[in-house]
Amino acid sequence: MAISFTKKAAAFGAVAVLGLWGAVHAKAAPVYVGARVRDVWTEIRSNPYRTLPQETVSITKFFSWGTNLLAQSATRTIADDSDLLPRFNKLVHPNGICLKGTWNMTEPSPYTGYFEQGRQGVVIARASSALSETQVGKYRGFGLAVKLFPTDNPNHLLPLKTANFFVIDDLGGTLTPHYLDAAMTNEPAVSIRASSILIAPVAAAASSAFSSADRNPGIRQLYPIAELGLRAGQKAVVPNYIKIVGSHAMKRVDKADFRDELNVGLYGNNLDFDVLVSATKTGLFEKIGYIEFQESTASDSCDHRVHFHHPKFR
Repeated sequence: MAISFTKKAAAFGAVAVLGLWGAVHAKAAPVYVGARVRDVWTEIRSNPYRTLPQETVSITKFFSWGTNLLAQSATRTIADDSDLLPRFNKLVHPNGICLKGTWNMTEPSPYTGYFEQGRQGVVIARASSALSETQVGKYRGFGLAVKLFPTDNPNHLLPLKTANFFVIDDLGGTLTPHYLDAAMTNEPAVSIRASSILIAPVAAAASSAFSSADRNPGIRQLYPIAELGLRAGQKAVVPNYIKIVGSHAMKRVDKADFRDELNVGLYGNNLDFDVLVSATKTGLFEKIGYIEFQESTASDSCDHRVHFHHPKFR
């Protein structure tokens, strides 16, 4: 009975962490009016933390005066294309750090859009840890939300939506000591352990919130990238899987908190992550490029204003 309950809690836990990914049916979205890299990054940098906060995830934060805040959040991620929102709380991944850099596709592949060889753009990303743990020695589920701007000009007002994608290493968390060693994918693993039972109340609430979720929320598709910048008459070719992992060439920095580890200044302002793709989950992942981060900041706006739109499952 205990094992069965633990498995059930872990399954619910996967849904809970997918609060970043899943969504209930979306209402009408605001009209997207474009974005500038400069404007988004300036807002993120406007209020850096003096001391890193340690926000906790609890069921009490999912509801307020009879309102299901988690369901509202899930709806917003699907419905709203905005890159910045009025201040809000990230209920499942509350602790993060934002990074800015470049998207660089260096190798040939059959995939289109900004997966094509030679494509370059600007990225703003938010690295996070699922639920409450941020410290080494604890079970941390590392995630990365990436916003791709199809331009190399930070002052360029884009008439197109940014392409957003999401990767996580393990929804149940691991003891991986370095964020750079976490192999994060768009269909993450789900580890089950005795401690899974501890998140059962949170998970049950999330399960209820996502009862009308987007189809197959366990995977986040990549078509926004493959469709970005298509030439006239060109048909999108999309990889099914993506993997993001710290470059082997990068040194590993020992820090207790992953946000301190991802301070780009510790790497000479050049923090690289490999971009690998595959047609199948168990197939060979091939490196087609890399993301190079040159700036980082942990701030209130990083945790409470930057927004990553989730692609709806097709």
